[in-house]
Amino acid sequence: QVQLVESGGGSVQPGESLRLSCAPSGRIFGANSMGWYRQAPGKERELIATIIESDSSANYADSVKGRFTISRDNVKNTVYLQMNSLTPEDTAVYYCNLHFLLSRDEYWGQGTQVTVSS
Repeated sequence: QVQLVESGGGSVQPGESLRLSCAPSGRIFGANSMGWYRQAPGKERELIATIIESDSSANYADSVKGRFTISRDNVKNTVYLQMNSLTPEDTAVYYCNLHFLLSRDEYWGQGTQVTVSS
């Protein structure tokens, strides 16, 4: 069983930045993608960004393009989400996701709160 450990959430003012990190508790094997989702109060969980292990190709939701950057360290199997120019609309619980491409097994982190307010 894979456990994902997230860190880096917090409270910031509009326009500021945060960086989230997510790492599995142990080594993982197999082609995979890792990503970040978020869920704001009263809203469904939405995909923010994903990055594939093999070539580090990334995809972003339109709402964060140009502001957020996803990256990964394949040696550490750690994924990062650099969030710049944060707005109150970015306030949500952010969840890390690990998806194995062949088995389609999925794992989730416990979530980390990001609050943007003045």
